[in-house]
Amino acid sequence: MAANSKKHMREWTQMKGENSWTMFKVLAEFVEGFERLNRIGPCISIFGSARTRPNQPYYQMAVGIAKRLTDEGYGIITGGGPGIMEAANKGASEAGGVSVGVNIDLPAEQGYNQFIDPDKLLNHRYFFVRKVMFVKYAQAFVVLPGGFGTLDELFEVLTLIQTNKITRVPIILLGSKFWSGLISWIKTVMLEQEHNISPKDLDLFYLTDDPEEVIRYIDDFYSKDHRGELKPNYDMEDC
Repeated sequence: MAANSKKHMREWTQMKGENSWTMFKVLAEFVEGFERLNRIGPCISIFGSARTRPNQPYYQMAVGIAKRLTDEGYGIITGGGPGIMEAANKGASEAGGVSVGVNIDLPAEQGYNQFIDPDKLLNHRYFFVRKVMFVKYAQAFVVLPGGFGTLDELFEVLTLIQTNKITRVPIILLGSKFWSGLISWIKTVMLEQEHNISPKDLDLFYLTDDPEEVIRYIDDFYSKDHRGELKPNYDMEDC
């Protein structure tokens, strides 16, 4: 019994030491991200599936939207990987704009795309640090069809805005065929049946099939009362 107790104590001490090192690794990722992204200027985050191929329509839409946003003076932030992320970085790069990639170490779908500015590639170990970078330095979010990761990022942003942890910014969902089922469920179940959200929460996002409407929506938002909000979105103490 005594031997087991000593063994458990050693394991507990070792675990506490590992936790301390983890804390320093997390802080190092935050510091690097803040130092490098503080200099990039206004950006738009574009989310979407890593599995979308270059010959698919949403890939081409992402390229075109990124080019148009670059023409409007915005940089582009993506997750740095393939698919929609690659398409958005490609559009920014081909238009001569700022192309940022906040990459994540994963066992699959790994590797950053070639269209990220070399000095604007961040490699992350921790998802939550990566999401802070997505949100803190974005003045709008364009969300194309994707999987669990895309939905995670979308609902993270919606929650932060709903709870007033960040300033309201445009959230645009592209592709009514993909998003309409989810939006219908949000309305009929979350809102009307369970009363888990407020009617005004439905105004936090905008659905369209038109890439040009994405540009107009963002331009209209910032041409009125929000032009002065083009700055990093929240302090860490608010998270």
